Amino acid sequence: MTIQLTDLHVEFDQGFQLKHINWQVEKQQHWLITGANGAGKSALAAVLAGYGDIQSGSTGGLPSPIGWVSFEAQAELIDAELKKDDADITDVISLGTPVREIIFTSEIDAAIAQDLITKFELDYLLNRAFRKLSTGESRKVMIIRALSCKAELLILDEPFDGLDSSTHAMLQTHLSGLAQHTPIVMVLNRFDEIPDFVSHVAYMENGELRHQVERNDEAAYAELYQLLHLKTTQLQIPPADTDTDIPALNPQQPLVKLTNICVKYTDMVLINNLDWTIEANQHWQLSGPNGSGKTAILSLITGDHPQCYTNDIFVFGFQRGNGESIWQIKQFIGYVSTALQWEYRVGTSLRNVIISGFYDSIGLYSKSTDRQKQIADQWLTLLGMQDRADYPFNKLSYGDQRLLLIARAMVKHPPLLILDEPCLGLDDINRQLVLALIEKICEANETSVIYVNHHAQDRIAGIDNYLALEKSADNS
Repeated sequence: MTIQLTDLHVEFDQGFQLKHINWQVEKQQHWLITGANGAGKSALAAVLAGYGDIQSGSTGGLPSPIGWVSFEAQAELIDAELKKDDADITDVISLGTPVREIIFTSEIDAAIAQDLITKFELDYLLNRAFRKLSTGESRKVMIIRALSCKAELLILDEPFDGLDSSTHAMLQTHLSGLAQHTPIVMVLNRFDEIPDFVSHVAYMENGELRHQVERNDEAAYAELYQLLHLKTTQLQIPPADTDTDIPALNPQQPLVKLTNICVKYTDMVLINNLDWTIEANQHWQLSGPNGSGKTAILSLITGDHPQCYTNDIFVFGFQRGNGESIWQIKQFIGYVSTALQWEYRVGTSLRNVIISGFYDSIGLYSKSTDRQKQIADQWLTLLGMQDRADYPFNKLSYGDQRLLLIARAMVKHPPLLILDEPCLGLDDINRQLVLALIEKICEANETSVIYVNHHAQDRIAGIDNYLALEKSADNS
């Protein structure tokens, strides 16, 4: 048995779409479908069960019978029972179908079903109307039906939801036995519930199948675990250290105001007549091709560009050129770039990399406080790196280093975080890890983010303001 989905586009009743699905499930494989809420996990599982309106592409090799457990299948069965009350015979009140008849259909292996009924301790419910069951009880009935039909494929959408610990363990054991001869596709939100028999993981996002990973590929599996952690965790951005607070800014003033900016050199004009205002808690995407002036604008804001004193620049309460120091400006900014990552080659621990953000240093040369260590550990937990707190930074993967440097830049909760091409040099999954962390920072609504990249269409949830630069005619 080989199930093949090829360039599949599928629509569902609620307007949700699956797009560009290319997926192959082999006979000896057991898949986990995962992703954030609304990513399309259940929709992909439903396609295997024959649901959805295929717009283009093809499916092949779908077996029969299929055992399917899902909230949608459960709702369908309950709805069918409720419709029995809609009969035109007004002097008859339907009592509903008893559980016994719901379970023991012609497709069911009665011995397997009875064994599961006993294990689930549902004997006392067999004569009760199915529609009178609690959500948890009806869920167990659905599981028993699916596991008793001698299915050639099992599709289990959140099968452990609502089960107590002993029932959970029993079901895990039973599924491990079935996995010896029946392929299983599961939908789970929690990685800690993944059965040992799962061999492959599919990651969904925005209706697309973004990643397919073999579980024994430890590096790829760890990255996918980390991505899911960042996408689904309820953890919030860790707090600032009250002992190293940044001076308060006037909430009535913009963070940055650039007026009629002009940057020109002997042989060209790079930027001309640019106005840009960044208010507190605004998030911006700055995009444009090479040579359009993105780096120059950032340098004007940070005070590193020689022409910042010949332009009308207001930053963090200072009108540039009135005696302020560059460090007075930079204390309000967190900055991450590929150049910084090249410079940050020290072998200090992950915890100390984050703590160094309190001191704006590369490496840690001051004694940290217990509070700073606690905050650093909270950042590591958010990043899914809590078990590597003492691991050397220069031994990390390139993508994990980028995540650490973003946490380092954020640890003081600066009013402005500048992320200059933060995804440069990253593969797709590490790129999504970085973007997930940026989304988390935007959600916190405490720091304004400037996300710099080349492509205006490469947008991030939470960023609603866009400045797209073009090459000047004098710089073509």
